[in-house]
Amino acid sequence: MKKPFRERLKDGVIVCDGAMGTLLELYEYDEKPPEIHNIKNPDIVERAHREYIQAGAEIIETNTFSGNRMRLEVYHLADKLKEINESAVEIAKRAAEDNVYVAGAVGPTGRLLEPLGKTKLSEVKEVFKEQIKILVEGGVDLLILETFLDLNELDAAIDAAKEISADFPIIAQKTFSEDGAILSSDFPVEVVKHIKSKGVDVVGSNCTVGPQRMYGIIKSIYSEDVVLSAQPAAGIPTLVDGRSIYHATPEYLATYAKQLVEAGVTIVGACCGSTPSHIKAIAEAVRGVKIERKQIVVKRKTTVEEEVVEKKPPTRSEFSKKLGQKFVTTVELDIPRGLDISGVMDGARFCKENGIDAVNITDGARARIRMNPIAISHLIQREIGIEAITHLTTRDRNMIGLQAELLGAQALGLRNILVVTGDPAKIGDLPQAKSVFDIDSVGLVKIVKSMNDGRDSMGNPIGEPTSFLIACAANPSADNFDYEIEKLERKVESGADVIFTQPIYETEICTRFIKAVEPMRVPIVVGILPLRSHKHAEFLHHEIPGINIPERIRDKMFHAGKNAAQVGIEISADLLREIRTSVAGAYLLPPFMKYEVAVKVLEKAGI
Repeated sequence: MKKPFRERLKDGVIVCDGAMGTLLELYEYDEKPPEIHNIKNPDIVERAHREYIQAGAEIIETNTFSGNRMRLEVYHLADKLKEINESAVEIAKRAAEDNVYVAGAVGPTGRLLEPLGKTKLSEVKEVFKEQIKILVEGGVDLLILETFLDLNELDAAIDAAKEISADFPIIAQKTFSEDGAILSSDFPVEVVKHIKSKGVDVVGSNCTVGPQRMYGIIKSIYSEDVVLSAQPAAGIPTLVDGRSIYHATPEYLATYAKQLVEAGVTIVGACCGSTPSHIKAIAEAVRGVKIERKQIVVKRKTTVEEEVVEKKPPTRSEFSKKLGQKFVTTVELDIPRGLDISGVMDGARFCKENGIDAVNITDGARARIRMNPIAISHLIQREIGIEAITHLTTRDRNMIGLQAELLGAQALGLRNILVVTGDPAKIGDLPQAKSVFDIDSVGLVKIVKSMNDGRDSMGNPIGEPTSFLIACAANPSADNFDYEIEKLERKVESGADVIFTQPIYETEICTRFIKAVEPMRVPIVVGILPLRSHKHAEFLHHEIPGINIPERIRDKMFHAGKNAAQVGIEISADLLREIRTSVAGAYLLPPFMKYEVAVKVLEKAGI
């Protein structure tokens, strides 16, 4: 007969089970998600539980890691949520009988939370409450909240559990990166203290890393007043025919399991890639081993200079310093296909010689194949000496790639980033290419702001913070103006420092936009695209998303005839003259590499 779980925690090391999905695949029951087998093949799930118990597991986890509504929706199984979770508890309790603890397994939703993604934290919390209520009412002995990378999401899961049952035993496991720089900082200890303050019984880590790296994590998160758990993966997998193959042997996992217990871990098990053989080896290795409750010292790398000299504040761009101090001007350069960027360099040189403050470098606009904007921006700044405003889209890179690009941009001396979602790949040079869109522009603004604060998208420290001026885009002529402003508010709340607009042709449109943005207290750099001809005006109005040219202006261009280019300059100059005192600057987009047009507009506007 088992003791109440909290009493059992005081008696020493407890062995937890291993991976469920791995075992089901080995049985050749690989239909996804693994939770579907709670309904379709309950006998196989029960067999897996019994094999882990026979191997020495004193805690088994219900087959419900992906059993929340948001995860199940991916497989069109949301309507089976109650049946899947109830069946999972029944199966586990049947296998556990009266001797083994049944832990209700709860994993993350798989969604990016606002502002990185579109899912609200409140929605996630309700999803967790729904699943946890079923698990608790089904009769589990405790909850294991596991594989949470986002600390905010783990908080939501803990809060949900507390609302369902204020005094229910909880193991909360955060997934950490194996990054040595993170582990040698105070960040892991701060995270553990935060989780402990939420009132959970056990704090730990699982998945992502193998046993050796897990040992490093445990050393980094150790605290005398915290009961710790550790469930490492069986190493890093190799993908073979779509299946993850793990290589860590049971003996290897067992060696580190013993070291983990000696380092202060009370609950030890394994995660992805592990089988009953691994758990058997772990159980034998930790039998009789005493949990060491002494402080582990993690050496921090310091130098005399670090102790004496204060860190210099991040270097801001000259462009950011000018904002609000003068009327700033930027010109978008035309990026050609291929390697020849001599025209771009000539354009940048022309802009510098004519007093333009910065040049805009687009990121594969219209989904065309063009050179990387970070590379071009760096070359321009190095060789021409004019600052670049580097556009970065979420279309072509996942969240890993985006953050890698930002770190590279910082290292190369780029300090102005204009965040855009980007046009879908299907409209460009390679319509068969896949658009990434892990996040939208709001999410990317948040990431850049986080890196400016010295942390990555998941809150992990990156060491020295970046120092980007964060620019975002807006369309004052949007069909759904209210939605445009609402999204812009989210960009500003996420950290945008300045707004660059789509080209505008009407004073009334600009005035309405300025009034709507005024409460946000963010400078506006207005887009100015001088028209070349009536044909040009018609093309922009009818074929380019986000550009709206009033009929009267298109008519004016039509009647201008051979003087259309000059009339286009006058239209832009007149608009700029009328609004210049209400905006922070002008973002000029001269057509067809006619950079002298930008200068003429500014001259005629008296700038």
